[in-house]
Amino acid sequence: MTPVLKAGDHGTNVGTLQQRLKAAGYLVNQTNVYDEATERAVMGLQRANGLVIDGIYGQKSFMALVGACQPKHLGAQDLQAAADRLGLPLATVRAVNEVESRGQGFLPDGRPVILFERHVFYKRLQEHGVDPAPIALQSPTICAQQVGGYQGGAGEYIRLEIAKHTHIAAAYEAASWGAFQIMGYYWKMLGYASVQDFVYSMQRDEAGQLDAFVRFVEHEAPMLAALKAKKWAAFAKLYNGPAFARNLYDAKLAAAYAKYAELDEVAA
Repeated sequence: MTPVLKAGDHGTNVGTLQQRLKAAGYLVNQTNVYDEATERAVMGLQRANGLVIDGIYGQKSFMALVGACQPKHLGAQDLQAAADRLGLPLATVRAVNEVESRGQGFLPDGRPVILFERHVFYKRLQEHGVDPAPIALQSPTICAQQVGGYQGGAGEYIRLEIAKHTHIAAAYEAASWGAFQIMGYYWKMLGYASVQDFVYSMQRDEAGQLDAFVRFVEHEAPMLAALKAKKWAAFAKLYNGPAFARNLYDAKLAAAYAKYAELDEVAA
């Protein structure tokens, strides 16, 4: 997996990146420090390949650098469309994308990133009229009243597939999907025809995953109001829950917004 590198980082991974950028024609020197010249070069690479321009080097930028950019990746035009739809400055949407998304909506094998929640599966089974108790007794890793059992990465699909043998819709509803970690059980609230329709959208591309996030914010008026007022703590609490401060989500959002607002001002 390509390491994520950003301004201020240093080490041999940064030096390797600088070598690759220089070989590709970008004006950088190998200093082993992710300096302003390196950040500008990465942003130039992202701009040339239609990626989100954030100056952060990760899997998508690596693929662009080696000529393997994927059509499923989120583009700058997708963020602009989301900003227009929500009536927000582009810098706000760029900040949320940097801080609140996983950064990569798909696994290396092309499947969308998911996180299967066994405690949600327990509840969704009840909603569908299925007694979860026997399933929890037999398969506690996929069905339980407690949070946990995570495998991470592709391992989450093993749990999902086991759950689907019990109830397909409940299994899909019990997972969070894509870069923005939208729970499947929101499908009806967000205007999808079915949970399968929601999942197809998550599988299609990151633009579909961003669309789900936009629908979510549109539905949650206090969340949209917080973004419009740049009340980062209020938004972070609504989006992440009361533990948001532990991960400094509000501070990260404020810093990211300031960065992108300045970049957008320079570009204008």
